[in-house]
Amino acid sequence: MTSDANFSDASERIDTSDATWQTDVRAGVRHVRDLAFLPLSPGERAAAQAAAANHKVRIPKAYLDLIDWNDPADPIRAQVIPSPDELLEQDGELDDPIADHAFSPAPRLTHRHADRVLLFPTYQCAVYCRFCFRKESLTSIGRGYTREALEPALAYIADHPEIREVILTGGDPLSLPDKALAEIRARIEAIAHVRLLRIHTRVPVALPSRITPGLVAALQGRLMVTVVTHFNHAREITDATEAACRTLRQAGFVLLNQSVLLKGVNDTVEVLEELCRELMYRLGVKPYYLHHGDLARGMAHRRTTIAQGQALAAALRARLSGICNPVYVLDLPEGGGKVPIGPCYIEGRDGESWRLRGLDGEVKGYQEVVGE
Repeated sequence: MTSDANFSDASERIDTSDATWQTDVRAGVRHVRDLAFLPLSPGERAAAQAAAANHKVRIPKAYLDLIDWNDPADPIRAQVIPSPDELLEQDGELDDPIADHAFSPAPRLTHRHADRVLLFPTYQCAVYCRFCFRKESLTSIGRGYTREALEPALAYIADHPEIREVILTGGDPLSLPDKALAEIRARIEAIAHVRLLRIHTRVPVALPSRITPGLVAALQGRLMVTVVTHFNHAREITDATEAACRTLRQAGFVLLNQSVLLKGVNDTVEVLEELCRELMYRLGVKPYYLHHGDLARGMAHRRTTIAQGQALAAALRARLSGICNPVYVLDLPEGGGKVPIGPCYIEGRDGESWRLRGLDGEVKGYQEVVGE
């Protein structure tokens, strides 16, 4: 691969004290011209390069090595290799599908829900997923971390005592060096009313070598820490990702996972069942949300229907224990938030008498009994 494209800007240079993940990044795809080195046909390469012009491409070597190049429908390939289908935009698709910008009272901050905010320390990622709902922002903004850039957002958080959670997202916050993460954590934990630091990241999936003792130390402090990973397929679960999650668990962090329901990637009950079991039983990561595909531009070819998603969620409910079941949600446009859209088991009601469908498919009666 070429070596002249930077993983991050000057304020985000890779921590040279840990050469493993630095090498992993440098050996992967970091620029559209790196696609020339992949085992693609001339036609596939030309199409991929055209699509990559619309949305940045970056794939660490560890994740790239998971692709089975003999399988055109490989689920890893589908998530990160640009496709000409991305150039086919549909009416109704949006630049800002969940209204990040409409609910941004300060730069690099979104305040959509009363007790929590999104904070964007960087708009750069360790891996760029083709289905990303922030793909327009990540491509157009492209800014990294500086202390000065976060000052208005931190001042806003300090001025709003109703805020209990700060969610680091982006971009991928764990693509930042340890020093930057420690600075951000220290600034947030100095705000007395903040109770929990949440980190949304694809790094444990695509760049597990980045999960180091130094990274863990940078995040430990007064605040409870929750790390929300983003595994979409059991093929992404490897010995390296298992070690990364173990490191995070042993640090005392709560681990959750958000998956996106993607046509041709994980839209069968067998694939989702294996993913959810392995997340919980092997990684110790609670399946948290299964997202219906957002209305990101050029992603119609990866979206299922809601009815298909509901059927999958019902099948999972019948096959898996509750701790292994994610909640099927839709993140509504215009800032409506995540709403559960899974199957409904209520068949009817007459006063305090209810009819509910059990997991065996049979409808049973339930009579409410409450005190005065």
